[in-house]
Amino acid sequence: MDNKYTGKRLDGRYEIRELIGVGGMATVYKAYDTVDDCTVAIKILKEEFSSNEEFVRRFQNESKAIAVLSHPNIVKVFDVSFGDKIQYIVMEYIDGITLKEYINQQKVIQWSEAVHFTVQILKALQHAHDKGIIHRDIKPQNIMLLQDGRIKVTDFGIARFSNKETRTMTDKAIGSVHYIAPEQARGDVTDGKTDIYSVGVMLYEMITGKLPFEADNAVSVAIMQLQTDPQTPKSINPSIPDGLEEITLKAMQKEPRQRYASADEMLNAIEMFRQNPTMRFQYRYFADDTPTKYVSNSGITSHSDNTNQLYDNSYDDNYANDVNAKPRFPATKIAVGVTIAFLITVIVFGFIILLKGCESAGVDDVDVPNLIGFKYTDVISNGSYSFDFEPVFKYDGSKPDGVILDQSPTADSGKQIKATSTITLTVNSISATVKVPNIVGLTESAAITKLGNENLIYVVERVYSDDVPKGNVMNCAPQEGETVQVGTTIAIRVSDGPKPKDVLIPNDLIGKEYNIVEARLNDLNLTVVREDVENNDYDEGLVVGIDPVQGALVKEGYVVTVKVSKGGMKERTAYIDIDMPTEITDFVEMTIEVDGILVETKTIRPVYSENYTFELTGRKGSNIVYVYLDGSEYRRYKVNFDTPTPTKSVLVRNEYVPPVTSDPDNPDDPDNPDDPDNPDDPDNPDDPDNPDNPDNPDNPDDPDNPDNPDNPDEPDNSDNPDNSDDSDY
Repeated sequence: MDNKYTGKRLDGRYEIRELIGVGGMATVYKAYDTVDDCTVAIKILKEEFSSNEEFVRRFQNESKAIAVLSHPNIVKVFDVSFGDKIQYIVMEYIDGITLKEYINQQKVIQWSEAVHFTVQILKALQHAHDKGIIHRDIKPQNIMLLQDGRIKVTDFGIARFSNKETRTMTDKAIGSVHYIAPEQARGDVTDGKTDIYSVGVMLYEMITGKLPFEADNAVSVAIMQLQTDPQTPKSINPSIPDGLEEITLKAMQKEPRQRYASADEMLNAIEMFRQNPTMRFQYRYFADDTPTKYVSNSGITSHSDNTNQLYDNSYDDNYANDVNAKPRFPATKIAVGVTIAFLITVIVFGFIILLKGCESAGVDDVDVPNLIGFKYTDVISNGSYSFDFEPVFKYDGSKPDGVILDQSPTADSGKQIKATSTITLTVNSISATVKVPNIVGLTESAAITKLGNENLIYVVERVYSDDVPKGNVMNCAPQEGETVQVGTTIAIRVSDGPKPKDVLIPNDLIGKEYNIVEARLNDLNLTVVREDVENNDYDEGLVVGIDPVQGALVKEGYVVTVKVSKGGMKERTAYIDIDMPTEITDFVEMTIEVDGILVETKTIRPVYSENYTFELTGRKGSNIVYVYLDGSEYRRYKVNFDTPTPTKSVLVRNEYVPPVTSDPDNPDDPDNPDDPDNPDDPDNPDDPDNPDNPDNPDNPDDPDNPDNPDNPDEPDNSDNPDNSDDSDY
């Protein structure tokens, strides 16, 4: 598994904690957002696909698709990054399992629970379709199930905007073959009804425990999607209500026009079914648009012209075609036949009763055995009993399955019965049936208690109601009084009170005192949560931020977080541990600058100190710290005071280079007498000892040299008036 990013931080913000999923083109990690202080999921495009234009397009398309969606049943996206080296999407972290994993665990899901899941999926898809987005890869692997029964639709990797070209290239972006619609398998144009088909397949799988089409390879499955009708759900699981089977099969029609026109239309059908699980829709499908007439068993004629007209068809076609035909059985003959049959029945039953009475007369009376606590299978296989055991089933979670809980008659009745009498045994069984208790009108907690007493599971759906008080049960499915199996999930709809009104968060709250802001928001029927934060721009007690932002449109009762200034960030100290070159035994001069300003000078011997700790204080912003050893830059650090705990990072790390010392053998050493720049170098023209130096008094060519015969001051100079040879003398 590709686990290369675990332990790393992306963009200095997201700390990768662990790998939680691997897909065809991306890996998903659990991460911690250090800025927002929350757990997130990060989906990273695999490195081998980063140069593949098609995969990059699909990956970026997913972020664009989800970016325009905002629905409680669709995974949220917080951030995206499309860099040259890494591309990722930051999403909300879902603590749950996939619907596929849940199906594999349960094998067959109770139909009421399957309906509960399907409703949430359809609501998510309707929202996406309203935004012009077709998912095109709806499957249980892309549906996340939370612990409280909520659903989250994920993975819009091959989604398309419906106003763009939406043909499916089967070698590039085809959905999972077991769930794709026929038009998607053919590469035809896809629309919202494509997602409806996939939902139908998922619903089929949940209520039957099987996929509608399975084969040895994907191509065979795709062909079956195009050509084969699925086995009816009730033929696999007879307990499925007729109406739910009809909904499932309509969603899975091969022709898109014969499916539900939208997710909303399918939701309406499910809602009608939930209100009355015994209803039938009587859907009719036709191969063409010709108004062919069909006659159902109920005697109702339906036409395919979609007019939904129903005609009485109770007449006999043969009689209508032959008005001269005579009745086969005159009324008098029918009456005589009925009378004779009745008399025969009475005689036969009387004879049977007489025989049983004779048999009982010869059977011994025996004590009633105490069978409570024994296993039912052991009792009925016990050859010493001649009783006729009649089981009834009840469930008690504290007792083992198959144990006898009660009996009638009881062993302590004091009466004897015939050895062949019937004893009714109450057997503990998970397959026991109970009636849904009366819960409509009760509070949610009272209803849950009653359902628990009957060993029934529940899911709650809250809906707005102007008529039913908030918190009270409006209705349930299956309905009150309906017989269901123990462990069945009962969907209860609880009133959430009147639908809240839209509220606009005021635009002038920043900078106001908290008490004033709280009162204004409370007047708008909004719930206020205070959060105190460090802030240098506002005095203590003043509002510095609102979440959601000012001007946002929310519903009454929405929780608004008001951020209040603590009065400025407190001064904090950052400790920088400067590692020393411990191999250096000489004294070293260390200087430290902060943002170019000298703050400290110190002479140290590194050999005696592995680290030197420098303390820097600040309130906000960042500082650059420069460390020099003997005049050369050794380290450079960045310290950030904008975080609750100052953070430090190393920007430059250089090796220590000792300074150059005097070396008389070094020709570049200015103290080297052979250095041409050495003033004592006799070859240096500036060397006063250099005979070529005009300032050298021994230089006979120096005009200033008094011994120079050309010097007029030279006594031997013929031009010198003191010279006896001077012509002017």
